[in-house]
Amino acid sequence: MTAKVHRRLPRPAELRELLRPAPIRLNGTERGLARAASIADLRALARRRAPRAVFDFADGGAGVGELALRRARETFRRLEFHPSALRDVSHVSAETMILGKSSAQPFVFAPTGLTRMMHTGGERAVVAVAERAGIPYALSMMGSTTIEDTAEAGPQARKWFQLFLWRDRGRVKELVDRAAAAGFDTLILTVDTPVAGTRLRDVHNGLTVPQQLTLRTFVNGALHPRYWFDLLTTEPLTFANVAASEGTVADQIDRVFDPAITVADLEWLRGHWQGSLVVKGIQSVSDAQRVVDAGADGVVLSSHGGRQLDRAPVPVELVPAVRERLDGRAEILVDSGVTTGADIVAALALGADAALVGRAFLYGLMAGGQRGVARAVEILSREVVQTMALLGVSSVTELRPEHVSIRFP
Repeated sequence: MTAKVHRRLPRPAELRELLRPAPIRLNGTERGLARAASIADLRALARRRAPRAVFDFADGGAGVGELALRRARETFRRLEFHPSALRDVSHVSAETMILGKSSAQPFVFAPTGLTRMMHTGGERAVVAVAERAGIPYALSMMGSTTIEDTAEAGPQARKWFQLFLWRDRGRVKELVDRAAAAGFDTLILTVDTPVAGTRLRDVHNGLTVPQQLTLRTFVNGALHPRYWFDLLTTEPLTFANVAASEGTVADQIDRVFDPAITVADLEWLRGHWQGSLVVKGIQSVSDAQRVVDAGADGVVLSSHGGRQLDRAPVPVELVPAVRERLDGRAEILVDSGVTTGADIVAALALGADAALVGRAFLYGLMAGGQRGVARAVEILSREVVQTMALLGVSSVTELRPEHVSIRFP
């Protein structure tokens, strides 16, 4: 027997609520960013907006199967949280200390090369967002905006400078001195790039710097006319802080970087830099201890975003053992595979002091320039606070290893 439904005419006030139109956004970029609820959404939007070679440069890893990148992301997906109930989380703060200074969020904008390739706003757009968000920004030595211009775009931002050691140590010292004069307070020495990794997407796409007009890029350009118009009507895309010649990114790395660096070179750099010194690209417990013994204030456990050694260790898996070995002597940061705020919280619970994110803001930059980067920060910040609340913690210092474990397949 069917129950009888009593019907009535809706009241005018009820209709007004139902028929209230959503805000109309005439700008297509704003519409896309407003609908993006995750970094994965920004990635999908970036893939549509950027030429394939550009998207693949940011998105890709090393090797045939990009295994290091895939394994890093899969490990984060296998992390299982263990929340604690009946905790007061009416006020949750993600503020934390990173290398002696306060940060509004427990993540840092990682150094990324040729950022203006993703969008002509480039490094200037990213550092401006970091300044407003109250988080550190790391400029890559292989960036497409000078040290001085980046500093001018984010005068109040906390700025770090990422360095590779060249064969010409005089040029290295010159860059270090320029960074200090421009107000950069932290130096990141990257040590996982004695030679370039094999990035097959770049090879298949024929990506060079400066970009060359081939039949493939011409056809792709027809599909992305706005991108090419912006690129061709602004300052030329090049490595702004280093002298480079034509060729692929791998060509530049193999031509300029010094494959003979040792701990002695780290000690030399320590003697020339008065600010915080972090070593990035650490992939073992013993190497973490060695660089801290040589004067590093922090380490970044990193596989270079899976872009160098394929089948490299998964950085987040190393965090507990490195934390135990260093025993508070230096700070531990981690990157590679970080795509959500939950990933960041999990890394902190395992023992990291902060996470570096790179692709997340690059997706935002490709999707919508400076507004897209700001949207990436909004998404990650919301996810960090939400995850903390659901775990039953109200501050970063309350996160503990018992909050997370790795589920093995």
